[in-house]
Amino acid sequence: MSQKIRKVIIPVAGYGTRFLPATKAQPKEMLTVVDKPVIQYIVEEAVASGITDVILVTGASKRAVEDHFDYNFELQNWLKKQGKDEMRDEVKRIADMANFIYIRQKGPYGNATPVLNCREILGNEPFAVLSGDDLLLGGIKPRLKQLIDVFEQYGDPVMTAIKVTKEDTKKYGILKAKKIEKNVYKVDDVVEKPGPEKAPSLLATLYGYVLTPDIFDELDQLKPGQGGELWLPEAIAGLLKKRSIYACEVDSTYYDAGSKIGWLKANVDLALKREDLKQEFSKYLKKLKF
Repeated sequence: MSQKIRKVIIPVAGYGTRFLPATKAQPKEMLTVVDKPVIQYIVEEAVASGITDVILVTGASKRAVEDHFDYNFELQNWLKKQGKDEMRDEVKRIADMANFIYIRQKGPYGNATPVLNCREILGNEPFAVLSGDDLLLGGIKPRLKQLIDVFEQYGDPVMTAIKVTKEDTKKYGILKAKKIEKNVYKVDDVVEKPGPEKAPSLLATLYGYVLTPDIFDELDQLKPGQGGELWLPEAIAGLLKKRSIYACEVDSTYYDAGSKIGWLKANVDLALKREDLKQEFSKYLKKLKF
């Protein structure tokens, strides 16, 4: 039986330049979708998937992320005095969700560095990695739980996969893979941004994984790639030469909350699902002329 996945790494050290000037003085991960910061949605996904330890790899100017998941006793006491018990309970629930661990990112730029920074905390156990930008919502199970279920069945690393259009094969790593069961594929290769004519499939990979400790052997051998950065997908490609890796086509709606259009779509879609907002908001949208 495979070891249980207890820990997740969520990198939150990026500058968020696509949202400047909004991110000049606040972390991009604290931008709200309706009334909740993006990072909270991602942590909630992890916790709902059985994660107990959330490792947030931070950088300069990210104190707000730590504060958000901390206890704010002054705020809780003030809400209690005001009779706002429901709000107080929510503030406390956020802090109680998981064991939060904070690490400052050290080393070269790139999405492999946060994983390397967590080696001592992870020990010799499998773990999950989620992006601080990607929201995958809806579905019967949380996206990470879907990945964990595949890992527990096969015992090998698992990556997130989604179906994309032919045109979008220019934007993602595209899987060359064999279908094993309904939504599970055994990966042969990942072709980076091939475009419609060279794409081996319409299955794209996202930065969301369940990984095994032997990934560190590959990370240790990584050399800086594009832009002088260390890239986690390159380490996974090295691991693929030595063991099986699976992809799970997830039953979730994907929003790139690190882009303006993805963030806007998430706000609209989630607002329309809220019982307290959907009627008035949909009425407003119907009045708009495009």
